[in-house]
Amino acid sequence: MSANKDCPPPLIILLLVLLNGSSSFAAPSDVSWTNHTATLPLRPNGHTDDQLELHSDEYYDMFTDPPNQPPPAPSQGTNPQHCDYDLCRELQPPCAQLAASSGCLCPGVSGPHAAPEAPYLKRLFMNGSAVVVQWCAPLSFVTHFEVVVGALEPLMFGVDKRSGTVSWMEQGAEVCVVAVNYAGVSERQVGSCTMYEPPGDSSVALKAGLIGGALGLLLLLSLAVLLWRHRARRKADARITQATEETL
Repeated sequence: MSANKDCPPPLIILLLVLLNGSSSFAAPSDVSWTNHTATLPLRPNGHTDDQLELHSDEYYDMFTDPPNQPPPAPSQGTNPQHCDYDLCRELQPPCAQLAASSGCLCPGVSGPHAAPEAPYLKRLFMNGSAVVVQWCAPLSFVTHFEVVVGALEPLMFGVDKRSGTVSWMEQGAEVCVVAVNYAGVSERQVGSCTMYEPPGDSSVALKAGLIGGALGLLLLLSLAVLLWRHRARRKADARITQATEETL
């Protein structure tokens, strides 16, 4: 009896063995389930492994910011030059186009939301019976130019124009060049306006010179004739006086 009391009953030993065996089989199942749910927390049910893998990549692409790309470094040794753009040159490409093609620098201009500055009226000259007006553009955004002569209707010219021909212009008329954009018209200033004074007629001046020269020549001939007559009279008087003295 004492031996039976010291050793556990066989039934209890069998139960302990069965419990240890079931726990050893359950442990790998628990670990496998834990790893599966940890690696795929957002995968929907009912998809194959390939589909789940594809959805995982798409999710990353949609919600993960792409790596920042560093801006391209400027080439070494570059020194941008000013564009070959002249405010007084006619029919040239816009400076922005030159800058885009060659990387040159354009002068700063005021934007389209501000009225342009006044152009510079360069000169007036005759072309036959017409008058040509030349100007230089301002450092402003311009849609077109206008040439205003006195109270006449303004003549419109394109933004790339720097000259315009006026068929008729009255002497003493005020001539102005204005720049126009969507915000307004430039103010008339001293540099953008002038009074038209027609140049003198060269043929009239030539005629006046010829007439003056002819009159001068006639005057010299008259003086020469008078002097010759005066000398001839003095000689005649001297001869008469000498002949009288000899007879006496």
